Amino acid sequence: MVLFFKKELPALLLFKRAPGPYVASMDDTAFDQALIAAAFTEAATSGWASVSVAQAARAAGLPLETARARFPTRFSILMRFGRLADQAALTGAAEDGTPRDRLFDTLMRRFDALQSHREGVRALLHALPADPKLAVELALATQFSMGWMLQAAGITATGLRGLLRTKGLTAVWLYTLRAWDSDDSRDLTGTMAALDRALTQAERFGGWLEGSRPAPEGPKPFPEDPAAAPAAPNA
Repeated sequence: MVLFFKKELPALLLFKRAPGPYVASMDDTAFDQALIAAAFTEAATSGWASVSVAQAARAAGLPLETARARFPTRFSILMRFGRLADQAALTGAAEDGTPRDRLFDTLMRRFDALQSHREGVRALLHALPADPKLAVELALATQFSMGWMLQAAGITATGLRGLLRTKGLTAVWLYTLRAWDSDDSRDLTGTMAALDRALTQAERFGGWLEGSRPAPEGPKPFPEDPAAAPAAPNA
């Protein structure tokens, strides 16, 4: 039996399914984007619990062997999407204005990236209360992303002080994410207002956006419900 496989292996490789012309021309990023889009489409339709890498690959017409190599677990779909969202936020990041202004612009770019798969991402968010392990994993990944957002805005995110700033910005992001979840406006007016409130509160609470003091640690300095918070004054 061993001899058979040794002799026949080259012949068996000849029968490996060749990718279609569209798949063959895809680079890694395009492949990942296609699988991620299929996964969030399934999540929007049937809930995040129904999503699998294999199912998403089939729906997108992608070869399973490549999907397995690039996405070994379902969580790797979310990790890759997070990195793509970070890249979108960091591309063309503003260099003018105050650190707060640059941070606002960068975070809104990241929300724009989420908006491209809005219903699927919302389905994921709604599934988190029933999956605490996934919620913790995503929180840690989000904190890592927020470190990049701080650095893009010219705010130090290294060392103990940087860690505290990163935790503070993670609280800002999660607060604003709740507003985004219920924001049906085409221009994300409600999301921008919530982000503005959160950044203002963070500045008042610790003054850490300018780097004068470390980011706050402990209870979030934001209203419990973004929708219930007063509207930000017009600047």
